[in-house]
Amino acid sequence: MLEAISSTAITAGQAASRATETQAIAPTGASAVQSADDVGFDSVMKQVTTDAIGTLKAGEAASISAMQGKESTRKVVEALMSAEQALQTAVAVRDKVVQAYQEVVRMSI
Repeated sequence: MLEAISSTAITAGQAASRATETQAIAPTGASAVQSADDVGFDSVMKQVTTDAIGTLKAGEAASISAMQGKESTRKVVEALMSAEQALQTAVAVRDKVVQAYQEVVRMSI
């Protein structure tokens, strides 16, 4: 999951730098129009959250299937480990966002 977040963040950073370069080159009227491949922080966070929720739902579905005798133990353990990793990643990202917010609040203007 961390690799997915890192690659998404790198992709977002590259898209943001391309957008900045495009806006610096484009005339002032054209800078207000964004291209479809621009990726913002909010869309990256939305995608990461959606992926984490999907992973948690897959783990839950695997557990239910195992109770019904439809899923092997190995697949259930893999799904639950993946869900646990996604949850730990989400908590770590939340903690970093809160920490960054607190640092910004402490800054003197």
